[in-house]
Amino acid sequence: MILTLIIAFLSLIALMIIHEFGHFVIAKKFGVKVEEFGIGYPPRLFGKQFGDTFYSVNMVPLGAFVKIYGEEGGVDDLKSFAKLAMYKRMLIVLGGVMAFWLASMIIFSVVFLIGARVPVGDQDVAGISNTSVQIVAVQKGSPAQVAGLKVGDVISSLQNQNQNLTVNKISDFQKFIESNKGKSLIITAHRKGKEVFLSLTPRLEYPDTEGPTGVVLERVANVIVKSRFYEAPVKGVAYTGQVTWQALEGIYGVASNLFSGKGAPSGAELAGPVGIIIFLARAVDYGPGFFLYFIGSISVLIAIFNLFPIPALDGGKLLFLIIEWARKKPVSVKVEQSLTIIFFILLITMSIFVTIKFDIPRVMEFWKGGF
Repeated sequence: MILTLIIAFLSLIALMIIHEFGHFVIAKKFGVKVEEFGIGYPPRLFGKQFGDTFYSVNMVPLGAFVKIYGEEGGVDDLKSFAKLAMYKRMLIVLGGVMAFWLASMIIFSVVFLIGARVPVGDQDVAGISNTSVQIVAVQKGSPAQVAGLKVGDVISSLQNQNQNLTVNKISDFQKFIESNKGKSLIITAHRKGKEVFLSLTPRLEYPDTEGPTGVVLERVANVIVKSRFYEAPVKGVAYTGQVTWQALEGIYGVASNLFSGKGAPSGAELAGPVGIIIFLARAVDYGPGFFLYFIGSISVLIAIFNLFPIPALDGGKLLFLIIEWARKKPVSVKVEQSLTIIFFILLITMSIFVTIKFDIPRVMEFWKGGF
């Protein structure tokens, strides 16, 4: 559990570093002085100067940052951000979100190279085959743990004295268990390519959140099949576009519902940074294919979010540049900084609210093994 959380956390931090590296590369390309490229946030732990840039590692491991010379304006220097042509400044600002999309293309290319089994639910979906029911969590002290079931096991059949049931859906498992509470059953499961047979007795009394066996199940399928090495990059790029379009449709749907007074669509969930880490940690249980699939999807979503015209995001900085282009003079440095600070505080406040209300319960469930 600790290892999966560490993997999830480092993966999210890696995306943040890639984002800042996008700004960094384009700024360097245009000859702008980058004063510092930092991993984590101050206070500084250590660092070293190379050329015009100081590279640092900092104490607060919540992302990365790049300090571009003259980005706040008021600097009359050929190496400053403020002296660049407008389109070059816009490209530097957009460098971060472009890095997210590029990362998604590479990640999805790898996914198409290795394939990915993805959760699909119990519904029958056209074009999806080779489904299986997989264990994603086992409650401590539950009959499932006593029987020896483990996270990652694929349930293939359940057997009592009179019946041998092939498990194709979660509902198959649930109905059979419900009708056989208190009886000794044989579970056939696949674990790392081997078939295992385990004895399980569903309990008659149990906590409401655990069920008779104490397992959390997910139905998965080969949604992304392995491709030839020369096809994978093409499919990776195309799939990035597909995920982007689906994300935009989802955002439009949520916005339409909210503005029409219908509220958030059913099934919509809010998640902050902590929630994303929990989702990533859960994705580890489905194997490297789905884990990378999930990271690629998150990269697309963060890219789109960063384009929102909100001060403190890349989209806000781009908005200020568009206003400057339209007015033929820059927005006051004081006004821009004040608005950025205000919206930064609002975003942090919203993030804290989402973390407390939605993410902390997810952490508790994950820690108990029932997420």
